[in-house]
Amino acid sequence: MLKKIVAVLLTSFTAAAFAAVPLGSQSVLVVEDGTGKVLLEKNANAQVPIASLTKLMTAMVVLDAKQNMDEKIAIDHTDVDMLKHSASRVPVGAEISRGDVLQLALMSSDNRAAASLARTYPGGADAFKNAVKTKIRTLGLTQTVIEEPTGLSPHNMSTATDLVKMASAAAAYPDIRRITTDTKDVINIKGRKVEYHNTNRLVGAKGWDVGLSKTGYTEEAGRCLIMRFKSAGKNATLVLLNAKANSARLMDAVNIRRFIAGPDEKPKVMKASVTRHKKAVKAGKRSRRAM
Repeated sequence: MLKKIVAVLLTSFTAAAFAAVPLGSQSVLVVEDGTGKVLLEKNANAQVPIASLTKLMTAMVVLDAKQNMDEKIAIDHTDVDMLKHSASRVPVGAEISRGDVLQLALMSSDNRAAASLARTYPGGADAFKNAVKTKIRTLGLTQTVIEEPTGLSPHNMSTATDLVKMASAAAAYPDIRRITTDTKDVINIKGRKVEYHNTNRLVGAKGWDVGLSKTGYTEEAGRCLIMRFKSAGKNATLVLLNAKANSARLMDAVNIRRFIAGPDEKPKVMKASVTRHKKAVKAGKRSRRAM
C-alpha cells in the first residue's frame, strides 16, 4: 500500500513539474546526478531516433580500445556521408591525429570524423559495430539500437531513459568531458589552421556550468541534446529529444535550469567570449550537418 502511495505522489510531482515548465521537446528526462531522482519527465520511454547523440557511444568505444591518439588518420572517400549528404569542413585526404579526429566528432559533431574513427577501429567497421553492441549490453541500455557511428541513420534509436544512463557512462571518461565542454579549437588541416566550434551554444555561455554536452540533429530525430550541468548546487543530467527547432531546444534547457535553480535564476543564452584550451590526451594530444 505504501509503495502505491509513493508511486502516486511521484507521478503527481512529475505531472505538476511538467505543467510548470513549458517544454517543446517531444521526449524529456531530467535526473539529479548521484541520487537518480527524476526532476522532470515527458515521454521518457519513447524509442526515437537520436542523431549525433550516437557519437558519445562512438567515443566511448574508441577510447575503450586504447588506440594511439597521436596516430594520423587519413580521411577517406568512404567516410563521406552518402545518406544525408551532410556538409563537412574536413576534406577527404586530410591526415589528422586520432585525438583531433575525436575532437572534431564530439565537439563540432563532424560526421566524416566519426566515420573514420569506426573505419580505423581495430578490426575495422564490423569489429566496431560488435564493440558497440557489447557496450550497449554492458551499460544495460535495453531500448538502444546503434547501427553506425555518426547518427545519420534513423535506425540509431534510444529513449531518454537509456540516454541518461549513456550520459552517466560517458561522463566517466575525462577526455569526453573535456572535449564536449571545449567552446572551440584550432586544428591543423592540410597545413592550415582551421577553427571549429562547439555545436552547443550553452557551453561556455554566461551562467552555465556544463560538465558534458552533445547535440544531435537529423530530420527524423529533430533537435536533440544531452547535457550534464550544475545549477543551484545541484548536478543534473538532461536529455531533450525531437525539438522542432534549435531555439526550442535552447529554451527547453533554459526553462529546465530555471526550474531547478528557482524563479530568481534567469540564465542568459550567449556565446562564450573565452576559449577553453585543449589539454593533452593521455599518450599525447590526444556543419549545417546532421549533428
